[in-house]
Amino acid sequence: MKKMKSRIARICLALCLAAMMAGCAGTEKKEEKTGIKIGVAIYRGDDAFISSLCASLENAIKDKEEKLGKKVVVNIADAKNSQSSQNDQVDDFIRKGYDAICVNMVDRTVAAVIVDKAKEAGIPIIFFNREPVEEDMAIWNQTYYVGTDAREAGELEGQIVADAWKSQESRIDKNGDGKLQYVMLEGEQVHQDSLIRTEYSVKTILKEGIVTEKLASGTGNWMRSPAYELMQEWIGQYGSQIEVVLSNNDEMAMGAIEALAENGMSGGNGPIVVGIDGTEDGLEKIIKGEMEGTVMNDARGQAESILGIACACAEGKDPKQEVPELKGQYVRVPHSPVTADNVQEFIDYKNK
Repeated sequence: MKKMKSRIARICLALCLAAMMAGCAGTEKKEEKTGIKIGVAIYRGDDAFISSLCASLENAIKDKEEKLGKKVVVNIADAKNSQSSQNDQVDDFIRKGYDAICVNMVDRTVAAVIVDKAKEAGIPIIFFNREPVEEDMAIWNQTYYVGTDAREAGELEGQIVADAWKSQESRIDKNGDGKLQYVMLEGEQVHQDSLIRTEYSVKTILKEGIVTEKLASGTGNWMRSPAYELMQEWIGQYGSQIEVVLSNNDEMAMGAIEALAENGMSGGNGPIVVGIDGTEDGLEKIIKGEMEGTVMNDARGQAESILGIACACAEGKDPKQEVPELKGQYVRVPHSPVTADNVQEFIDYKNK
């Protein structure tokens, strides 16, 4: 009888220990899921707008952690304009078991490779700023894109120029021929936003009944230095004939303004300059009167949408509940025109 009781006691003890171990294992497993890891692969870290977007992304993490009650880790990798490097970075995120991957493509036409890898691994993918072609977006229903409407950006830029022409024609039309002579600084030739911004900025000016004449255009690849070189060349060739500088982004506009200043053509002494993005430098130039206007490309709004979709997907939730602006697989964050009349409003917004 004693042996039987002893055996029963040992069995009960073993069952209790097993239950405790199972409970500990369950706790450990739960603890592993109390955080979210998000990998972000960008095409080039020295791009002014992308740098601003990444800063906004990092600033949004604290609020997201407080809302979710868990740690959110965001790891940003710079491809330095190399698609092969970016592919390796995405592979690394997948290998390390990240919960969501966000990609600002180096070459938007080869996104299918990354979508296929993410689908196979079961990791949601959010593209941003550089929009993949529709066929690649359709590969998997856990693929999303956050960006803007490039046509809207171009139209708003053109409207800033048209409004300035109508209110200041005598100042802008320096040769008095009734035509708006302009030069165009374009981004990358393979970037959809560059092509569309260029097209619709000019179309909007023409739609307002303004006669235009394009003196020159060139590719500045979104960067200040190439734009500076192009502007120096155009100043040498056309001089005071240039009445408007249209730039696909603010960073190239900064290069143009630098060249104009060196030639005594900045501010009221030279052409008006208009850009897109609403960077800190761009807003400052508007305050100083060296830039007519820009179009706000809301980096903060885009960062919040990217983070919202990534965290929702990581938790297995419907991202539309977190980001109501999500239409199907796309979020289009609206632009806003910025001139001297409202620039302080946008400076305050950025500083919040």
